[in-house]
Amino acid sequence: MTAETESAEPAVLTRLLVPAGVLASVVGAFVYVGAVDPNEPGHYPACPLLRLTGIYCPGCGGLRSAHAFIHGDFATALGANAMAVAGYVLFAVLWTVWAIRTARGKPLRIELGPVQLWSVGALIAVFTLVRNLPFGSWLHP
Repeated sequence: MTAETESAEPAVLTRLLVPAGVLASVVGAFVYVGAVDPNEPGHYPACPLLRLTGIYCPGCGGLRSAHAFIHGDFATALGANAMAVAGYVLFAVLWTVWAIRTARGKPLRIELGPVQLWSVGALIAVFTLVRNLPFGSWLHP
């Protein structure tokens, strides 16, 4: 091993501290939700929008979805909140790309323009609207 290789290894580890910290936080949250069942009353607060209006927000069912996902019950996870499951997969892909680029010393730049941002907002709005209509009852948590 050369002196250059030995000094490069700590630099890579130092660069990976932030992605590792983010991953540790997310894993910790998933472990907690996996251990403390959101289907049992009293463990988590109720969604204020659902409680006050009866309208399902885009996040309703997210904890139940995470609990099912962590236990490998992907059908139940999709049934509880399909958008959350898409978010878990998207996070995994983006985190992996981020970690690889960071290890190589390249920054990860995700620049979303107005069209992409409006598209994401429209997708969330349509998901919320459809899950609250009678024909969208299959999207209820």
